[in-house]
Amino acid sequence: MLESTTPKMLHWSLIVSALGVCVAVLGGYCGWSLFPNMVHKKVEQSVILADGSEQYKRFVNLPQPLNFKVYIFNVTNPDMIQHGAIPIVEEIGPYVYKQYRHKKVKHFSRDGSKITYVQNVHFDFDADASAPYTQDDRIVALNMHMNAFLQVFEREITDIFQGFANRLNSRLNRTPGVRILKRLMERIRGKRKSVLQISENDPGLALLLVHLNANLKAVFNDPRSMFVHTSVREYLFDGVRFCINPQGIAKAICNQIKESGSKTIREQSDGSLAFSFFGHKNGSGHDVYEVHTGKGDPMKVLEIQKLDDSHNLQVWLNASTEGETSVCNQINGTDASSYPPFRQRGDSMYIFSADICRSVQLFYQADIQYEGIPGYRYSIGENFINDIGPEHDNECFCVDKLANVIKRKNGCLYAGALDLTTCLDAPVILTLPHMLGASNEYRKMIRGLNPDAKKHQTFVDVQSLTGTPLRGGKRVQFNMFLKSINRIGITENLTTVLMPAIWVEEGIQLNGEMVAFFKKKLINTLKALNIVHWAALCGGAGVALISLLYYLYQKGRGEEAPLK
Repeated sequence: MLESTTPKMLHWSLIVSALGVCVAVLGGYCGWSLFPNMVHKKVEQSVILADGSEQYKRFVNLPQPLNFKVYIFNVTNPDMIQHGAIPIVEEIGPYVYKQYRHKKVKHFSRDGSKITYVQNVHFDFDADASAPYTQDDRIVALNMHMNAFLQVFEREITDIFQGFANRLNSRLNRTPGVRILKRLMERIRGKRKSVLQISENDPGLALLLVHLNANLKAVFNDPRSMFVHTSVREYLFDGVRFCINPQGIAKAICNQIKESGSKTIREQSDGSLAFSFFGHKNGSGHDVYEVHTGKGDPMKVLEIQKLDDSHNLQVWLNASTEGETSVCNQINGTDASSYPPFRQRGDSMYIFSADICRSVQLFYQADIQYEGIPGYRYSIGENFINDIGPEHDNECFCVDKLANVIKRKNGCLYAGALDLTTCLDAPVILTLPHMLGASNEYRKMIRGLNPDAKKHQTFVDVQSLTGTPLRGGKRVQFNMFLKSINRIGITENLTTVLMPAIWVEEGIQLNGEMVAFFKKKLINTLKALNIVHWAALCGGAGVALISLLYYLYQKGRGEEAPLK
């Protein structure tokens, strides 16, 4: 009976072994080919913007608000600074706001590969996250609007006062200062020199400067220093008021400031003006974006194609070759709300920030885990604001719009600083928070800065398969040069310094609800497929091996039987 059973067992062991090999091969095929292709196609379908899709709904309304944190540099020695002392600042904050984004879609392109929209942004103060800080906290901060006016005035008086004579009320024609201004305008129009150069040789213009200096009090509420005592609420959103019931030349100056069209200055119901950092961002958007929907090429999803119907910016310097767009004016990448899928280690990607009028390259840094979700960390490189100038083939960022400031001989600022004058129509300088990585020419002139790469570097953690941002923040600081301006009394004793005003962090950190949603939709599915893959591969291989060993063992016993 044993002898008749053994051949059958050997036969079945070979069959089971063969089946195990088939299962193992099938598991390998599924795990390394079928499943990845299925997931790849599924991800492609999920990221493409199609009207009515889940991705489209998330695109129109972000599923959770962004975190918008503001840190203010409170000035602790304003009176001493007025007499030439080095500024001492103290960081206060964060003042945390929830930033809600809603896209008002205008239309899709005919082939469905482009979508055009305007983005509305709304800020809500988060009192719990900001505690113990409140929007009513009193601060002493750089008077940005007055400082900007004085520096622009110094840089190019023609642009500031062009057309004043035509705009003045006939009643003001009897004002001596206005008559002087009118007589001088014709003489100034043909001179493209700085105010300092002209004033040295032109007594009439020197007299005009005296008149303007006398009227700064009426324009800027009788300032005692280059710093303003205000509240956080006013400084950031509601506005610091000035030009309150001006007369004479002061009224003419206020009218010119109003007509300059600055986004940060708004006219109030009583006719006065008010400056705020972000008041203009709180509400309806104006920039018209056209982005790729991913149709036909998922790797381009959400990449900006046009801004205000133009493929490029007209902010920075262009190449000398006529019609050639410089690298500085190119629009690359997404708006950082999401990124193209299928990220690879070692690659880089771009984001475009309209707030600073430029594209920023992000480089792979490391693999990360966020709440059990795997991804890659990306960060800015030296080419953001450290490596700028002709030696780095990006001198187009050196707009050289600032007179008598701390800069290199070729007009470029020192490492770690970027002149945003042509971007913001104001002499604002961009650095990383606490001037992280900036040249010592700037950092040594300020007390109270504490740069820390972990706190102040821009980074983003991205889910590598879908391009979904998991956590991260764009961190930048806004500064202005503080300096002496000839014949402007309030500036006469100032030491030239790059003065910090605020730094902001705009970013995201997936909340528990979104983490659970993401895991359910993707991570758990990937884990299940991975289990099937390895179970089939290892199980099949194990069964095949055991069956083969059994076959060899039984066959060996059968060959030894006759010897007994």
